[in-house]
Amino acid sequence: MIKKNILLLGITGLIFSILTSGCLERELKINTTPDGAMVALNDEQIGQSPVTVSFNWYGDYYVRLTKDGYETLNTHKMLKAPWYDYFPFDFFVGVLWPQRIVDSYEWTFELEEQKEMTRDELIQKAEELQKEMIKEELLKATQDTEN
Repeated sequence: MIKKNILLLGITGLIFSILTSGCLERELKINTTPDGAMVALNDEQIGQSPVTVSFNWYGDYYVRLTKDGYETLNTHKMLKAPWYDYFPFDFFVGVLWPQRIVDSYEWTFELEEQKEMTRDELIQKAEELQKEMIKEELLKATQDTEN
């Protein structure tokens, strides 16, 4: 009876250790040239570059980088899931795999120095934006009358 209990306890411990030993960590490191840019992922500030953050999902990320004296960079980057993150492999890797897996990615962005606009360039840019706005309003008005 004692041998059965010890065996049962040993098997239970083995199953428990297998089920709790899987570990999958996901991390993303963001670098900028120059360093020290404020980094926001999906509108959440995560720190100054270089910065490493853990993440839970793959897919499209909105990235915003700001630094005094440099143009603000707004872009999207895609994080593609590895093969082991798809069914049924995700269960085995996340739960049953006995070793730690670190899925790490690194993005590097180059910031451009901010250009000082002359008065004439500023006026020209404002006129271009005004023309663009008028075109959009006319297009919207035409679509409204057609409906």
